[in-house]
Amino acid sequence: MPCMSGPPPAPGLYDPAAAEQLIGQHLACLPIESLPVAQCAGAVLRENVYAERDQPPFDRVLVDGVALSSAAARRRRSFEAHSAGGVAPAALRGPEHCVPVAAGAMLPQGCDCVLATGQFERSGTQVVLKAGCKPSPWQNVQRRAVNGSQGALLLAVGTSLNAPEIAVAAAAGMARLRVSGQPAILVVSTGNELVEAGEPIAPHQIRRANAYALCAALRQHGYTRVADEHLPDDAAVLHARLKLHLSTHDVLILSGGAASERPDPLPQVLQQLGVNALLHGVAQWPGQPMGFGTTTDGKAVFALPGDPVATLVCLVRYVLPALQAAMGTQHPPAERIALAAPLQWDQRVTGFVPVRVHHDDWGLPWATPRPVEDAGDFTTLALTDGFIQLPPGPARFDKGFVTRLFRW
Repeated sequence: MPCMSGPPPAPGLYDPAAAEQLIGQHLACLPIESLPVAQCAGAVLRENVYAERDQPPFDRVLVDGVALSSAAARRRRSFEAHSAGGVAPAALRGPEHCVPVAAGAMLPQGCDCVLATGQFERSGTQVVLKAGCKPSPWQNVQRRAVNGSQGALLLAVGTSLNAPEIAVAAAAGMARLRVSGQPAILVVSTGNELVEAGEPIAPHQIRRANAYALCAALRQHGYTRVADEHLPDDAAVLHARLKLHLSTHDVLILSGGAASERPDPLPQVLQQLGVNALLHGVAQWPGQPMGFGTTTDGKAVFALPGDPVATLVCLVRYVLPALQAAMGTQHPPAERIALAAPLQWDQRVTGFVPVRVHHDDWGLPWATPRPVEDAGDFTTLALTDGFIQLPPGPARFDKGFVTRLFRW
């Protein structure tokens, strides 16, 4: 399955790994805020959470039934008062007694065993153990601290807070949590040729689609403070609007105007606004002309190519990991996947190829390549799951070749 060949990389370009490292070194950490635990879903933890008590905090009954002393060799026992969850149980009065208990309750003092309903018969105020029922120590009992001791680390800094983590934090008595603040992100598409969906369009114009894809991807990954604006190729307008946005946002993501060979006013405007350009291209296809810079007060500016495929690839490959690092997120291991079909890569730069992911009868994932011949062909991305990264060619990669997968 061939992929389009292209020109060799320009000298001095960073490879993707070096570009990712450079961006990570210059992106400022986001501030910390304290939020009620109920409002922390999707946030990134910026403090450790420790166990408030042993877990469980007492010897816990696992089944409905009766609690008793296993040391007493008695087949018949008398009932005590019922011991329910949330109520401190009465102590066992003697070996000839037993206490009805419910799952989740504290084991009554003097008891070391719980018999499940069905292991005994009840007659009035008496319990008679069935034949073959042999009480043993800690039967149907979860011992105190078996899941963790008081003061144990439950959640570490950098943990993403989803439903299970929120439950753990609440169970540890955390009414509020210190988390990373959400970055204020603005997506800016530039170009006089762009026309909004629903508006009349001339033959030489194209629809403004990149901004919708970028905003959707950002929100899909949990970023809520996302806005977008379309600006014309006018130096005065660009200067005024970007100056305002740099004062009100943490991150600007520019779509279009990244290619240095274009007569575009954007690079000069960014320089006038004090954006220090740190990255001027990456040895990859698509997306070679991607740029990155920062201001003296730590604002980040990503200049993504205008071609739709390159724009989304660069967002997933560089912008999202950088934002996660700025929020202090723990990096999960890179996802690896095998090719489901052979692939020829002729370019002398790192390649990013869209793929469909499916699982075979053994549950193993496979990536079916969906190569693009043109970085402007956004329709090829429909129904793909992400893209794989290939080393520079020319090279042929056989079925089963394992490489890194980046999901949309």
